[in-house]
Amino acid sequence: RPKPPDPYADPSKGGPEPTDEDLSQLAALEAEDMSEVLEGLAGAGKRGICSVQDLGSESFASKRTRSYGGEMDPRGQFLGYACRKGLKPESPNQDSWVVLTVDGDFSMYGVFDGHGPRGHDVADFLSEGLPKLILREPRFKTDEMKPMMVDCFERMQRVIGAAHHGKKLDASLSGATGTVVVHDRVRERLTVSHVGGCTAVLGRSDGRGGLDAVQLTRDHRVDLPDERARIERDGGRVAFDGYANHRVYAKNSRDPGLTTSRTLGDVVAHLICGITAEPEVAELSIKPEDRLLLVCSDGVWEFMDPSEAVRLVSRLEPSEAMEAAERLAKEAWQRWIQEEGGAVVDDITVILVHLNQK
Repeated sequence: RPKPPDPYADPSKGGPEPTDEDLSQLAALEAEDMSEVLEGLAGAGKRGICSVQDLGSESFASKRTRSYGGEMDPRGQFLGYACRKGLKPESPNQDSWVVLTVDGDFSMYGVFDGHGPRGHDVADFLSEGLPKLILREPRFKTDEMKPMMVDCFERMQRVIGAAHHGKKLDASLSGATGTVVVHDRVRERLTVSHVGGCTAVLGRSDGRGGLDAVQLTRDHRVDLPDERARIERDGGRVAFDGYANHRVYAKNSRDPGLTTSRTLGDVVAHLICGITAEPEVAELSIKPEDRLLLVCSDGVWEFMDPSEAVRLVSRLEPSEAMEAAERLAKEAWQRWIQEEGGAVVDDITVILVHLNQK
């Protein structure tokens, strides 16, 4: 079947040359380690942990991790995480995640879900690069967080384009969805920014001993009226694939076939199909009744609704968040096996943090 042309393959045929600013930003991200970025921040207790690409892992294997700064103590942070490879022997785990924190100041949680032939590379590029852009921003933790996060996502897309143009990253038909949550611990505020379907959910006390699930993000499906209108206005087309999903295609092509309308990467779809990297950003104050936050890739949410997930992880104590995250990942895996008959399981990533804990 005909593939849409890669506009970056030949700049004379419509692909934009990276600007000097984009190239400079790419070079800076490549040169600076996250530990150096954390060290340059004010405050004590600067530490972080992120996933590391593991191309040869078995199905349901945990993705390896790397620490930054001081050692992360999940129990002391009331933090849990799990990242499990799906049932797909020929493909690596394409999820990636990151947690960064400065004691008493802020925490940042990011989950990225890759897709396409090199989606794992894009997701890893994002878990390293996007937090650096955010932390280097003068507007970080100010009243300008919302426009700042939009700028950071869109600037990251241009950096990906520069890396693709320089053949450092293959993002032609590969990309990632992602959600980044910044927890301002001084003002007790959350800033939630996302493209795609990595859902963020609050567990909020219902006043009766249980928790209600409050969804903080919406899935950017291509058949949403506002998303579809933008795609069609900007040159793409939306059609049902004949099986289960509406997808985005270039005109006169059956590619790229994305099911999500906002991504990072996917340079062809961004240039000729109306896909955007502009995130939706929500800001909210943490209330005393807000007990926990979940940020998970769509491998968790395919066969489980937010209320079920919140109920499952809340059965354990806040100090047992690691065990709770693993239980949620295992339950999500079992749901895939039951629903798909053991044919396929998506990659599964969970970040769980208990709020209002001292």
